[in-house]
Amino acid sequence: MNIALLTAGGTGNRMGQDIPKQFMTIDNKPVIIYTMEAFQTHPEIDGIAVVCLKGWEVVLQSYANQYNITKLRWIFEGGDSNQQSIYNGLIGLKEAGCPDDTIVLVQDGVRPLVSKEIISNNIATCRKYGYAVTGLTCKEAIMEQVDDTVRAIDIPRERLVRTQTPHTYPLGVLLDGHRKAKEKGITNTVASCTLFGALGIKEQHLVKGSEQNGLKLTSTEDIELFKALLHSSKEAWLK
Repeated sequence: MNIALLTAGGTGNRMGQDIPKQFMTIDNKPVIIYTMEAFQTHPEIDGIAVVCLKGWEVVLQSYANQYNITKLRWIFEGGDSNQQSIYNGLIGLKEAGCPDDTIVLVQDGVRPLVSKEIISNNIATCRKYGYAVTGLTCKEAIMEQVDDTVRAIDIPRERLVRTQTPHTYPLGVLLDGHRKAKEKGITNTVASCTLFGALGIKEQHLVKGSEQNGLKLTSTEDIELFKALLHSSKEAWLK
């Protein structure tokens, strides 16, 4: 069984709006629906779970009903951090009877342009290797910020990866990792891949992402980029 676990538990303070960014409507559709539709229409996804901001569960279910998101099976309450929210979702799936070998694709709820190919490759890579992390190698020259200055980084940019989501693991592996992190006092990792990195897992297999999937709606500028991408199409002459 393959389950998409979407994180939508944040308040969206950086967006600076009166409504959480995952519930903002863009081109007459809520952001979270765009993300859910990517998994709804994928033939290998058996169910969708959403870790939701407390108090917005009814809104989420109503939107799902309105847009015919029939694969939404579980809504869990978000936590005080992304790590806690993911853990809440994993515990919820376990208590719902999902077996440990269930493949869980952890996806940012405000990363709405994940493609069918990325989802398929995450599932296939996780089945083969046990881990899958979506990302792109860096094109930019990367430097470290120190106060108001920048310093050179010794690692060549070709070896640096900008991670995206999904991050994909078997349910049992994810749960075990989160429990070990709690035991070690690791409490505020920003993503599943960094949690496992903090636990000493040195290699997690990479799935190639995309610039579109790299768009995570965080600021108002991201909304304008998202709208532009929604209304764009590939030039016919491009190979």
